[in-house]
Amino acid sequence: MAPRLLVVEDDDHIRTALRWALEDEGYAVDEAVSGEEACSLVDASPPDVMVLDLMLGRMDGYAVVRHVRRTLDLPIIVVSARADTHDIVAALEAGADDYVTKPFQVKEITARLRALRRRAGGSTPSSAAGPQEEVLDRHPAAPLVLREASGTVHRGDEQLPLTVTEFRLLCELAAVPGRVLSRQDLLERVWQHGFFGDERLVDVHIRRLRTKVELDPSAPRLVVTVRGLGYRLDRQ
Repeated sequence: MAPRLLVVEDDDHIRTALRWALEDEGYAVDEAVSGEEACSLVDASPPDVMVLDLMLGRMDGYAVVRHVRRTLDLPIIVVSARADTHDIVAALEAGADDYVTKPFQVKEITARLRALRRRAGGSTPSSAAGPQEEVLDRHPAAPLVLREASGTVHRGDEQLPLTVTEFRLLCELAAVPGRVLSRQDLLERVWQHGFFGDERLVDVHIRRLRTKVELDPSAPRLVVTVRGLGYRLDRQ
């Protein structure tokens, strides 16, 4: 069955061009022209992936991402004519997995979608495969356990609501505990963007990951920053 993709875009020409290109890529494409319509479609029948314009009118793309993230971890790429750092970071903080600025080449969207789909497919990290269940934090009351085979992370009895991107980041860091991975390393391993990746993607998703896996996100002890180099996972 073809993967279902929802394009949310109020510009008719852009939306039609995306639909034609994405159908050629093998997607079954649904369309929405507003944030409200997008939320209704997602609630009725969640797609496999979403391409979402940020500037939509009364209900903008930020609100759509937040609505989706309340219940779903489907991959989301946002597109916007705004290239300002604040707008990009705000979209990622809301829960988007990736972003592309307008004007864009449709082949860039399709390349990033392929990377997101591979990530969502649950493939193992690019590092050497490790144990399928790892205790990353041995806190006596609430240990943090990564179960890569099932794609889940638990803190004590609670399953943490990690997105696909957050989970892949944790897997890559956990595969080489104690070793520093640069932002570019993580872009290539998780986003698979190569030269056109943006290091802001890494920083924002690391912050989101910390809010879910750290006992005290304001003083992280598990996913630590190595200034000027990148990030490292320290088992506790």
